[in-house]
Amino acid sequence: MSLSIIVPVHKVQGYIRQCLDSILDPDLPNLEVIAVDDHSPDGCGEILDEFAERDSRVKVRHLTENVGLGHARNIGLDMATGDYVWFFDSDDYATEGAVRAICDRLAETRPDVLVFDYARSYWNGKVKRSIINHLFREPPAPDVFTLAERQSVLEMMMTAWNKAIRREFLLDLGLRFSGGYYEDINVTYPILMAAERLSLLDRVCYIYRQRRRGAITKTAGAKHFDAFAQYDRIFEFMDGMGAKADPFRPLMFDRTIWHLLVIIERGDRVHESENARFFAEMAKTYNRYEPAGHVPPEPEDKPFLADKHRMIKADDYRGFERVRAAEAKDKARRKATKAAKIRRRGVLLGKELAKERYYQMQRRLPIDENLAVFGAYWYRGYACNPAAIYEKVRELAPHVHAVWVVKPGARKTMPDGVDYVVAGSAEYYRTLARAKYFVNNVNFPDNYVKRPGQVHMMTQHGTPLKKMGLDQMEYPVGANDMDFKALIARSDRWDYLVSSNPLSSEAWERGFPCDYEMLEIGYPRNDRLAAATAEERERLRAELGVPGNATAILYAPTHRDYQRRYSPMFDIGRVMERLGEGHVLLLRAHYYYKIKSLAADMGWPEGRVIDVSKHPSVEDLMIASDALLTDYSSVMFDYANLDRPIVIYANDWETYKLTRGVNFDLTATPPGVVATTEAELADAFVSRAAWSDAATKNLANFRARFCPWDDGQAAERAVRRMFLGEKIPNPPQ
Repeated sequence: MSLSIIVPVHKVQGYIRQCLDSILDPDLPNLEVIAVDDHSPDGCGEILDEFAERDSRVKVRHLTENVGLGHARNIGLDMATGDYVWFFDSDDYATEGAVRAICDRLAETRPDVLVFDYARSYWNGKVKRSIINHLFREPPAPDVFTLAERQSVLEMMMTAWNKAIRREFLLDLGLRFSGGYYEDINVTYPILMAAERLSLLDRVCYIYRQRRRGAITKTAGAKHFDAFAQYDRIFEFMDGMGAKADPFRPLMFDRTIWHLLVIIERGDRVHESENARFFAEMAKTYNRYEPAGHVPPEPEDKPFLADKHRMIKADDYRGFERVRAAEAKDKARRKATKAAKIRRRGVLLGKELAKERYYQMQRRLPIDENLAVFGAYWYRGYACNPAAIYEKVRELAPHVHAVWVVKPGARKTMPDGVDYVVAGSAEYYRTLARAKYFVNNVNFPDNYVKRPGQVHMMTQHGTPLKKMGLDQMEYPVGANDMDFKALIARSDRWDYLVSSNPLSSEAWERGFPCDYEMLEIGYPRNDRLAAATAEERERLRAELGVPGNATAILYAPTHRDYQRRYSPMFDIGRVMERLGEGHVLLLRAHYYYKIKSLAADMGWPEGRVIDVSKHPSVEDLMIASDALLTDYSSVMFDYANLDRPIVIYANDWETYKLTRGVNFDLTATPPGVVATTEAELADAFVSRAAWSDAATKNLANFRARFCPWDDGQAAERAVRRMFLGEKIPNPPQ
């Protein structure tokens, strides 16, 4: 028994890894996965090749032009060699053990078509089993049956992805997926009617991802008229079956009208201006295919359905609209009888009320087309990608007046000549209300209202080794009671999202499914590293107090969600004694932690451990150092650009994975040496293993994967795209 899983792929780089990982059961050698790269413009093609390189069961076909889902499935079908085929959408995934369960059921029953259940996964983390799951059990189904014996199968989801189909059976029928919308129904309905052996698997095998931006069929447009041709093909197939199809015609007809009603009534599919024309086509379909003696359905939960049927048959669009209006009025009446929900309304008092009114007043005034707002790390000061973009704005777009937002305590850290406003001040609210451009590496506050015409760039502040955004929902410790609905509302304000590398693009697409333009340009803050000189390095070392011949190790650990306060993961004093006089540790604790008295309390060797946690520029520290020691901090991705040794101290990797979630196995593909004990950590420097050929090779592979766009021009690309409105090509890889 062999199974071919056919996966058409287009613009799903954030989801394709999970899709393939879910179906590549390592214990199923007779599995064949055929991935059809439908000329995807993102990184999907490279990801597919990566899977094919490490798993011989994966076969990849790269198309030179986009042909659409239906035709891509046909191409995959022509390549398939399995006894059965399963058409799988590339942004969805299989449940654990599903592929094996399907293979076992196929071996037991040898059906022409096996139908299995699915669940919908929503962007907010909810997963709900299909509402028709009872059809698998009620009444109890025999192992194998025909459609005539169980017509309720026609009421199941008519998609290609919840069925495994015997390949020769499908080929013998001559059925092919068509182009356009609803391309699978002219295959999925006919195969059920033609099958001599049907079987059910009462198990959720498939997770249908309800992406926040929706499926293409939820986009309003004329393509929804494709449904009529698809149903014409189904009824033409039934005509070819002769009298054998007669028992199915009443239910098939009702399913057709049900689907066409869904399309016209949802409001997100057919433009309002096209409703009358769509309705006229519905009337033609109704009168062309209505079976003799047909009685319109009148289910208890849909009291107006029969009236709609009568209006469609009469081609009475105005009457149809009157029925819909009566239905809406009835729904509103029934809803009004329910207890009203208590709405909590925040009350602004005193100064806060005055600020809010002032902010509202300012939002009614014209936008200043040459005013830009910059912020970083929740207004902590001048730093990171926004700072790099700010400097390039002053160079390339001097007509733009750029203003930073800072907390009161950060005013003294602002460089000379950099204009700023203090968060919460009247000038702050005026600036937020009137500025054209907004650049930040975190989100602006919830009470900020984005006006039409204002433009946002989110730069983020690190490559996401750890899970971010909606991906955090599976990790409660990392999520820390995060309000994901509010998070997505903030992210909806973005017009541009900067990506530092392909991994980031995948993670951002999954974690923040909003309608922005992904700028795959590299990190602006790393332009500085690309331009670093030996003279700059010597100057910075002198300013930090690093002896000229010492090996300076920058120690930059990450924040751990399961720790309340900073606690070094190893005995710093003991390790520095082991390293000897020729080493200096530059300690850069995460900004979440306060370590004011650590150096005094710990008794570290005098002059050998320099606390640089308050230093305003981590780029300065990277340039000044000779090597990086970190655990899971994103600083490793930036530091790799310097081509200097990196040591990963992963003593709690398993705990970190479980509590925070990660996007790849750092210990399997590290940027250098991995140490899991204090002794291994010290030895990495004492033995110079961090400088070895093996470590150098690891770093080269890491740089190729995670630093392909950091060429020193990222800030310029960001400015040209956002402030100058230029189209910019992706940097060469």
